Amino acid sequence: MTVYFLMYLFPFFLAFKRVSSLAENQKFNLTWLIVGVIYSLLIGYRHEVGGDWYNYIRILNRANVLTFNEVLSHGDPGYYLLNMLLGSWDFHIYAVNLVCGAIFMMGLITFARRQPNPWLAIAVAVPYIIVVMAMGYTRQAVALGFVFLGLVSLEKSEFKKFIIMIALAVTFHKSAVLLIGLGMFLQGNGKFIRFFAVVIVGFAAWSAFVADYQQQLWNVYVTEQMQSQGAVIRVTMNFLPSLLFFVLRKQWKKEFKDYSFWAMLALGSIISFFFVNFASTAVDRIALYFTPIQVIVYARLPYMLRTKYSEKVTTSAILVVYLMVLYVWLNYAVHSRFWVPYNNLIFN
Repeated sequence: MTVYFLMYLFPFFLAFKRVSSLAENQKFNLTWLIVGVIYSLLIGYRHEVGGDWYNYIRILNRANVLTFNEVLSHGDPGYYLLNMLLGSWDFHIYAVNLVCGAIFMMGLITFARRQPNPWLAIAVAVPYIIVVMAMGYTRQAVALGFVFLGLVSLEKSEFKKFIIMIALAVTFHKSAVLLIGLGMFLQGNGKFIRFFAVVIVGFAAWSAFVADYQQQLWNVYVTEQMQSQGAVIRVTMNFLPSLLFFVLRKQWKKEFKDYSFWAMLALGSIISFFFVNFASTAVDRIALYFTPIQVIVYARLPYMLRTKYSEKVTTSAILVVYLMVLYVWLNYAVHSRFWVPYNNLIFN
C-alpha cells in the first residue's frame, strides 16, 4: 500500500502551494514532467495489479492473431490496434499499459493545470481515478484521458479538437460516445452548426462502434441486471460535488466561463445517483466519465469560498476526506485484493 499513499502524499503537500495565475500553470515546469513520467511508469509497469489483469493479457494474445481489418471492425479498435502493433513488435502487456498510462496522465495533467489549484486536482484524482481506474480499467482510463483533453478543448472553445478527442476516446471504449453531446454546450457563435456537427459525428461514432453491440450491452447490463459492488459509493462520489456545483452556480458563472457543459456533467451525475439501483453496472460504467466533476469542483472550491473561509482550511478538508477514501478503499473494498500488494516490474 505504501506506493499508493506516496502517490497521494506528493500532491497532498504541493496542494498548499499558492498559484498566482493560470498563465503560471501553463508554463513549462519540470515537476509536472517528472510526475507525469513517474505516475505513467507506476501505471504502466504494474504487475498483476487490477481486477482485469488477465483479461487484458487475453486481449493482447487475441489481437496478435487478428488481421488489420478484423481489428478495425472490433468494438474498441483503438485499443485492439495498439495491442496488435505492440504485440507484433514482441512487446508485452507492460508496454500496452505504459502507452495507455501516458495518454491518461497527459490528459489528467493538462486538465489539472488549468485549475486554480492544480495539485489539489491531482490529489483528488489519486484515490479512485488513478489508483482504481487507471490501474484497473485500462481501456476506460485511456478514453478518460482523451475526455480530459476534450474538456480542455471545450474550455478553450476549440470545437474541432473536442470532437477529435472524443472520437479517439470512443475507439478505446465505446461508452465514451455519450459525451459527444457536450459539444453542443460550447459558448460562442455557431451553435446551430455545432449542433448538426455533434449529431452527425455522434451518429457516425454510434454506428461504427456501438450499434452492433447495443442489444448485447442492453441484455448484459439491463435485462440480466448485472451488478457492480461499490457502484453506489462511486456514483455518490460524483453526486456530492455535483450538488455543490449547483449550490455555487451563481459564483461559478461569475468566476468561470464554462458553466453550461459542466452543468450537463453535473446533471448526469445526479441522474446516475437515482438510477444506480436499476442497473448498477451500466450506470457505474457511464459514471466513470462523470468523475471529472470531482476534480473540477474540488480544485476550484477553495478559490470560490475564499471570501468566507481560508483557502488552506478548505483545501485541508478536501485532502483529508480523499485520504480517508484511499485508506478505506485499500483496506475494506471487496476488490482491493487485486490491487494489494502493489507490484511493479521495475521493483522486481
